[in-house]
Parts: sequence; structure tokens; C-alpha cells
Amino acid sequence: MLKSRITLFSSVSALLAVFTGCAAHSETQSSAAQSAEPTVVSVAKVKIDNLERPIELSGEFRAYQAVEVHAKVAGYLKDIYVDIGDRVKAGQLLGVLEVPEMLDEMSQAGAAIKRNTAEVLRARREFERAETNQKLAELSYKRLLAVSKREPGLIAQQELDEALSRRQSAEDQVAAAKAAIDVAEESVSGAKATEQRTKTMENYARVVAPFSGVVTKRFADRGTMIQAGTTSHSQATPLVRIAQIDRLRLVLPIPESAVSSIRVGSPISIQVASLQSSFEGKIARVSNDLQLTTRTMDVEVDVPNPKGLLIPGMYATTRFVVDRRQNVLTVPAQALSGTGNTRSVFAVAKNGVLEDRKVEVGMELAAKTEVTNGVALDDLVVVGNRGQLKPGQRVETKLGGAE
Repeated sequence: MLKSRITLFSSVSALLAVFTGCAAHSETQSSAAQSAEPTVVSVAKVKIDNLERPIELSGEFRAYQAVEVHAKVAGYLKDIYVDIGDRVKAGQLLGVLEVPEMLDEMSQAGAAIKRNTAEVLRARREFERAETNQKLAELSYKRLLAVSKREPGLIAQQELDEALSRRQSAEDQVAAAKAAIDVAEESVSGAKATEQRTKTMENYARVVAPFSGVVTKRFADRGTMIQAGTTSHSQATPLVRIAQIDRLRLVLPIPESAVSSIRVGSPISIQVASLQSSFEGKIARVSNDLQLTTRTMDVEVDVPNPKGLLIPGMYATTRFVVDRRQNVLTVPAQALSGTGNTRSVFAVAKNGVLEDRKVEVGMELAAKTEVTNGVALDDLVVVGNRGQLKPGQRVETKLGGAE
């Protein structure tokens, strides 16, 4: 009885071992079958595209021209005709200074002109009288000389000598009178020049606008003593500050990395957030001076402002292209691995097998990269995670990568 039970137990154990071995063999075959199936990968096509590398910068609007208007002469401010916010035209009268000593100078210059003019008249009369005396002396000498020649010994030699002396003296008087006229006339010219200078200085007492613009600040009121602003070291008080705002300068600090790409006339997009407006412009001038502290170079964009909506001091955001490539082969940035100019991609051959290809890259953007060598148009490249993939592996492609 006991032997029968032992035999039965042995038979059951043998059957279980056979069943377990069959099950394990079946699972191994199933895993092998699964490993033979191709892996599905996400791919993108190599395309021809246009690439642009833009740069965004913030800049500040400045007045096209701005100047503090000084008086050229010293005096008390008699009247001022403008105030902050007033729009002025070129040549418009801004204020008038009162300079009492100029009135005295004008009177003195006028008196000097009259006095010197009278001296000219007196010198001319003296000249006329000297000419008359010269003619008489000449005539007297000629008569005596003629009588002496006709009747020798009738006229004493001393009398002839005296007549000749009188003639020479009369000639000297004529020359002196003529010189006196020249001196008097020069004095008149000098007095007139002094009068003209005084008038010019009097005109400087009328302060006018040097160009059309708007008064942005007023520094003086009636009665203020204004010093002459004639030197750069002067501490003279200006009357007003005027800014030209119908045209503004947008000043942009260009980083050193983009300096070589900046050209006069390059288009630029401008957005003014405070006005919720945008418009196009062009770079008008380049400073060609890299600031050592910030490693930036200032460029300016001229912005028309006929309605005065833009105010100096406002900020604007700009966008312009520093590099552009036309009709180049591109791949998604996710398809590349490695660093430097030489990278690698997993390309899918026509038979579905992965190939590890070395490629050379050009312009790189956040989403796309230019490929100059290593792939051709419409090649399929793997995008995304490539950690489980190996060259020579058979894959199944699924378009869906970044285009």
C-alpha cells in the first residue's frame, strides 16, 4: 500500500516537471517573437526652409534735437513769451532782455558818428582852401618865372625863390588836408562799426528759437538776471530747453555678438507697449564705437512723430534679423546629438534600418538647424529619445516629429 502511494507521487511529480518545462519553453519562444518585431520611432523629413536669426532689444526714444537756449549778452529778463509745453517755430521770439548800458553805447556811437562826420566836412573845406591857395601860388610863381625869362634881371632871384617856396608849401597843405579827410572818414567808419556792433548786441538781447520744437523746461522768470552764455565753462542760466519731437531717435544698444551683422538701412520692427502700437523702421546710423563697460554699440533709428504721440524717454521693443539663410536643408533640433559643427543623426534607410550619420551643421535655431552635409532632401531622421536605439536596428517609422 505504501509502495503504491510512493509510486503515484513520483508519477505526479514527473508530470508537473514536464508541464513546467513546457510552459517555460513557451514563454521563451514568445519573448523571442516579440523581440523580432520592429521598434516604432518618431521621425521627421529633411526639408528645405528659410532660416532667420532675430534679435530683440529694448531702446529709448530721444528728441531728434535738444538744446538749452542761452542769451549771448547779460541783462535782466524783461519778458518771456513761452512756457513748458508750448510749441515754437524756428526764429520765434522767446524772450527779451533789458540791457540799459546798451542804450548808452548806442547814444555814444551815434554821437561819435555825428562828430566824425562834421570833422570830415571841416577837413574837406580845409582841403578845398588848400587847393585854392596852391593854385594861386602856382599861378604867381609861373608869372614871375615868365617875366624873369622875358626880361632877365627885372625880377630878383629871391622873389622867385619865395614864390617857389609858397607853391611847395601850398602843395604840402593840400596833401595834409587830404590826409585829414582820410583820417576823419576812417573815424566815421569806426564809429559806424561800433554802432553796428551795438545794434548786433542789442539784437542778441532778443532770444529766439534755433529750430522748431516744443519747450520742455523753463529756467527763468521776469526780472531774472541772465548771464551771457558765451563759453562752455559758463554757469549762465538758460531761458528754456527746446526739443524737436516731430522726429525722434530710437537708440538701441547692440550686443557685441551682433555688431558685425548691423548695417545702415537694415529693416527693424518696433513695438511701443505703452501705446499698443507697432510699425516698421530702418537703422539710420551706427556709432561704430563699442562701449567697454557694457560691450554694446549704440545704433539709431529715425522715427517720424508728426502727431506727437511718442514722447522722448519712452521705451520700445525692437526685433530685427541679424542672420538669414535662404533655401537650405534643415532638420529638427531634436534630431541632432553631439556638440560643435559636426553632429550625428539617426537616419532611417529605405529598408527600415537605422543608420548613424555624421552631419555638418550651419545656422542653429531653437527648433530647426541647418545641415550642410550628411543628409539629403526627404531623408527620414529620428527625433526625440534615442537611448534605446542602435545602428542597424530595424524600426517602423511614424511621422510626427517637429517639422
